[in-house]
Formats: sequence, C-alpha cells, structure tokens
Amino acid sequence: MQTPSSPADSSRTLPPHTPLPAYYADEAEHVQFLRRIFDDTAPDYDRIERVLALGSGPWYRRTALQRAGLSTGAEVLDVGIGTGLVAREALKLIGPSGRLAGVDPSPGMMGEVALPGVELVQGRAEALPRPDASCDFLSMGYALRHIADVNAAFAEFHRVLRPGGRLLVLEISKPAGRVGTAVLKAYMRTVVPVIAKRVAHRHDTAELWRYYWDTIEACIAPASVLDALRAAGFQDVKRSTQLGIFSEYTAVRPG
Repeated sequence: MQTPSSPADSSRTLPPHTPLPAYYADEAEHVQFLRRIFDDTAPDYDRIERVLALGSGPWYRRTALQRAGLSTGAEVLDVGIGTGLVAREALKLIGPSGRLAGVDPSPGMMGEVALPGVELVQGRAEALPRPDASCDFLSMGYALRHIADVNAAFAEFHRVLRPGGRLLVLEISKPAGRVGTAVLKAYMRTVVPVIAKRVAHRHDTAELWRYYWDTIEACIAPASVLDALRAAGFQDVKRSTQLGIFSEYTAVRPG
C-alpha cells in the first residue's frame, strides 16, 4: 500500500488499472486503441449517454460540481473534456464572468464540443499544456481509467491549480459486494452494448462500452486514488459515492 504524502510515491508510475491484453499488447498500442475508439464513437457518444443515464446525467454532473465547490466566476480546466458533458454543466455554474478550457487527446471527441467561448487544447492529463497556477478549479469526468499514469496526472493537476484551487474527479467504481458487481458487470457487458448498437447512428460503439466495464473491474482501489492525491500534495482529500458506484474524489491545493 502507498504511504500518503511520500515523495517516492508521487514519482512512481501508477497505472489506473492492470493491462488488458484483449484490447492492446503494450502502452503504445493502448494509446492507439484509445484514440481509435474515442474518435470513432464521438458522433454517437452523447446520444448513447442520454439513454444509459435515463436523462439524469446533466443533473448529476451539475450537483457534483456544486458539491465540490465550483462557483461563479471561476477559471476551470476540464481534463478529458470529451464531448463536453461535464464542461456544459460547469459553464452554467461559473456564469459569464468565468472561463473554461478543455484538454483531451481525442480530436474526434473535441470536435463534438459545441460550447461557445470554451478553449479546446489537445493534450494528455500527464503533461497538461497549461501554465502553472492557471486555474481555480480542475475537473475530470470518467477519464481516470483511460490515462497512463495516475501519479503523473495528479502532479500536473496540482501544478496547474492555484493555491486554494479545488479538484473534482468523477469515476465509476466497482461495487463493494459480489452481487452488485455481478449485476453491474452483466449490465455493462451485455445490456449496454446492445443498447449502444441500436442507438448509434454512425459506428458500432459496443467495443467501447465493453472496454468501459473491463477498466472498471480492473481499476485500482479508491484508497489508492486517495493516497495518490495526498502524495501529489493535495489536502482535504475525500471520496463520496452516489448509488454505491459513482465516486466523487475531491481535494484542495494548499493555499
């Protein structure tokens, strides 16, 4: 187990999950695989998400941002902005006096962002193309499982946040019990791909949703995520959950 706040921990590579050889052979193939599935499924991503979340996604993302302390006038960096699902709700909270920039490695996903005034930059969480201490609030929605190094990403989050800046990482976590895990696995591996295939207009997105579950199942434990945040220098590190599977990791860069 990692030791919180240990410098050695923050310098060690921490993959978000064990390798998944069914999809890629090494890290180079992993990067190419992610770029392909997200670029290919981008046009259908929002449509499928609305069906799967039964329309509750915007409300949940907005309330999670509020719980994390996002307020009017903030300068926000949304890492893994994707098609803008989290960013869209953040804009409602920061208002016209706030600013938002989004970073994502997938040009296809960012091509679906239709949010006037939002700055879009291609980049990775582990090497953010942003200046030091350049934002008040940093969000990352359901992208933790798709990066290469959790420690490097959290170090970058700490670097770009201003003193007193707040962090919110949203993720889907495997249920604690075996029954809950089995139910969610069956849903994600069988029901979701069928729904996705019927709803998608341009591409077969079933592979993406199967991969989603496999990364959830293989993901590092929430305690390791909390330890990594502390090792990166964050304080007031917390995790709350909704419905037993939606994790909200929050933290503050010391002021």
